[in-house]
Order: sequence, then C-alpha cells, then structure tokens
Amino acid sequence: MITRIGRVLLHPRSFSQRYLSTYTFNDGVGTILLDNEKTRNSLSLDMMESIHRHIVDNQHDTEIRCIVLAARGRVFSAGHNLKELTAEHGPDHHKQVFHKCSELIDTIRLAPVPIIAKVDGLAAAAGCQLVASCDMAVCSDTSTFSTPGASFGIFCSTPGIAVVRSIPRMRAAYMLFTGLPITANEALEAGLVSKVVSKTEINEEVDNICKAIASKSRAVIALGKTFFYKQIAMDIATAYELGEQIMVQNLATIDGQEGIKSFVEKRRPQWHHKE
Repeated sequence: MITRIGRVLLHPRSFSQRYLSTYTFNDGVGTILLDNEKTRNSLSLDMMESIHRHIVDNQHDTEIRCIVLAARGRVFSAGHNLKELTAEHGPDHHKQVFHKCSELIDTIRLAPVPIIAKVDGLAAAAGCQLVASCDMAVCSDTSTFSTPGASFGIFCSTPGIAVVRSIPRMRAAYMLFTGLPITANEALEAGLVSKVVSKTEINEEVDNICKAIASKSRAVIALGKTFFYKQIAMDIATAYELGEQIMVQNLATIDGQEGIKSFVEKRRPQWHHKE
C-alpha cells in the first residue's frame, strides 16, 4: 500500500512487517530510510527486499535525480540478521540471503541515478558492504565502519568484495582479519566514504550534493554512470576506445547539444532529461 502526501510517497511499516524501510520523494530526491532500530537496521531478507523494491519501483521515475540511502537511529546497519543464518534455516535459506544481498548491490550499481549513502553511526559487515556499494557516501565524524564477521565465526567474504574494491588491500585486510572498526576520518583517508562532516552538518551536506546532481541532465548522468562502472573492469586501452565512443554518443544527445549551446551562448542550460 502507498500513501500519498502531496508529492511524497510513504510505505508505512504499520501496514505490514515487510515494510522495514520507507521511501519518500521531494524535489527530485528519493530517500530510502532503513527503519528497524530494534534489529539495528539489520539486513534481513525482508529488509533487503524492501530496499530493493524501493529502488526498482522508483528508479525510472523521470523526476528523480538521485536516491539517498539513510537510516534511523545510531546504527546505519549492523549487517545481516544472524538469526537468519542459524543451522535451523539450512543452506538453501542461507544461499537465498546472500543472493538477495548480491542482487541489491547489483541494483544499486545499475540504477540510472546516483545512490548516496548518508551514514550517521555504525555500518558493520553487510552494512559496510552496502555503504561501499553506493556511488557516494557522506558520514558524520562519529561514524565507524567494520567487517567483524570472523568474530562470529563467519568471515565477511561478500562484504569484503565491495570493501576491497573501495579501499587499499592492506586496509581492507586489516578490517576483515581483525574485525576492528575504522573511524570516519580513516574511512575517508582510505576512500570508503566521499566526505566526513559533523553530525549537525550531514543533512545540509547531503542536500548540497543532491542539488548539485539535480542541476545536471538526468540522461547525461545515467549515461555517465553506466560507462563509469563498465570501464573500471577494462584495461586502459579498451576503456579509452569505448570512452571515445561514449563521448561522441553523449554529444549526439539532446542534452549534450543543449549543454554545449548554453555554454557558447553564456546562459543556463534547459535540460530535456532525455537520451
């Protein structure tokens, strides 16, 4: 069920226990709020399905320019819900949990709009993986990040995939093998987050980033995001060869031409947001 309040869409938890995150929309920004403090916003199957559904259901709304992933409470996410990983659930259920997480991460990467993690607290294990998988991350200076799975007998193998692709190997190994947390500033230095601000400034900082993205053409950003991730896995010669084609393709779009024309005419561009 969806309740509309003006241009804001809400998915109230009270309608069903499956609604463990909420979605709101305002001024071009969709916000997904992890809203289950009781479990420290753990990534249960239901929680991951809820986040996944919000992205899939709304990413193609032409009014959306970016999506913010935030959380209620002092913990962004403590990672997988360990109660779902007990022996009673069995290997098939365990496989389902990890597959759903991989599906969610893939959806974030493939979304046509940037997805920004807003972290104010602890992001641990799969919660840290979620942050590392977003396009950008802004955190408060009191936030911490960890991959402590080995402490509970289950090494953070899948979280480590995202973490080691975001930060240097030595720092990733430190997090994965010791389980010890790193601070917000250490996360910034390592490249796990984009920016660190004070707790009182985090909302303003994320708003500024969203406004900067919203001032661009949605179509151009979508084209750029797709190529950005595609070229990372390529050798540099192949990346440049494809990049040249993408630049030509970009210039041939309506907004590509509008951007050049507005620069020459010294005026603000009037984006069409169409490919």
